[in-house]
Formats: sequence, structure tokens, C-alpha cells
Amino acid sequence: MVTSFANFHRFWFLQLKVMVKELKDDHSEEAMDRIMRQHQDYFVEKWEEVERDPLSVFLAPWTTTLERSLHWITGWRPTTIFHLIYTESSLLFESHIIDILYGIRTGDLGDLSPSQFRLMSDLQCDTVKEENEITEELAEWQETASEMMSCEMDMTEKITELIPIIKKADDLRMRTLQGVVRLLSKQQAMEFLIASGELLFGIRSWGMTHDASIS
Repeated sequence: MVTSFANFHRFWFLQLKVMVKELKDDHSEEAMDRIMRQHQDYFVEKWEEVERDPLSVFLAPWTTTLERSLHWITGWRPTTIFHLIYTESSLLFESHIIDILYGIRTGDLGDLSPSQFRLMSDLQCDTVKEENEITEELAEWQETASEMMSCEMDMTEKITELIPIIKKADDLRMRTLQGVVRLLSKQQAMEFLIASGELLFGIRSWGMTHDASIS
């Protein structure tokens, strides 16, 4: 059955593609703000679905099998952001190495300052700590849920306990995204949002190709 959230997700993804293209074209803060609001809107809508049926959100039939294989508690792992930042920074640093040797500042993600690296590392450590805490909370839920199922107990109330766990994971995703953008300059934030969008698009495209090949 196609749910209203599945329709929302499809439309949301198309909107994000348009917004990333706009950011590439006009490089404006307004375009960046629209992308950030788009992510916030996604979680607001998702939480309504979580309240209605948390198990369906774990199943996530509106995503591809590849996307689901990469999920951490119904979505992307927050620390993935830091891997993306460091990868983009390293690639741009290598491409601008001659300019850097001559003391020319590029101002892009390959030109992160020592202070930015330190603050980014601090944020990453905090994010890892929260990720682990939420993972442990889900593991505890799974353990007690398994015990209840073995005793053939009613799981209705137990399933509702997933709701705050999913919301905590989504809240960490959004706070991490906002925290990283705040640590970057306008140009760097723009490059990061484009790179993160293209990563999402690439994963979804690969996933759709794979699913089509086995259907």
C-alpha cells in the first residue's frame, strides 16, 4: 500500500533536487536556508508517520534496498556528515596544493582552518557519544521486546516505545547538520550542502537501478 508519507517522500526528494540545483546556480544564503528548512520539514512530516506507525518507518518501503542497508535507526547516520566533510576537504586540498604552498587562500572546504578542524572534531566526538547512547537504547528495547514476544505478550504498548527513540535519532541528525553548517563559512556550507545532496541522490539512483534489476 502506498502511504501518504511515501508520496510526501517522493515529492520531498524531487524538491530537494531542485533546491540543490538552485544553490549551484545562485550561491545565495536564501538557497541554503531553503535546503535546511527542507530537511527540517522532512523530520516534522516523518514524526507524524512515526506516531501513526513506528514499525512502518523502520521498514521504510518508500526507500530503496540500498538506502535501507545504510540506515541507522530509520535514517542516515549523523557521523556520516563528518566523513563527507573530511573527504571533500581532502580532495579539494589536494587539488589546490600549489595555491596553498604559495599562501593563496581558496576559502573552500579544502581550506578549513585549524580552529574549524578542532571544533569539527569536538562536534564529532559529541555526536558519536549521542549515537552510541541511542543505539544502546534501541538494543535494550530489542532485548526486552524479544523476551515479551517469547512469552506471547501484547506488543502494542512496547512498539510505542520506539517512537521517542526514532525521534531522538532524527533530532541528532538535524542538530548535527545544523552544527556543521554553523562551523563553516558561506562558501564552505554551500559546497557541503551540494555534496551532501548529491550523495543522497547518488545512493537513491544506485538503489533504484539495483531494485529494478532484480524485480
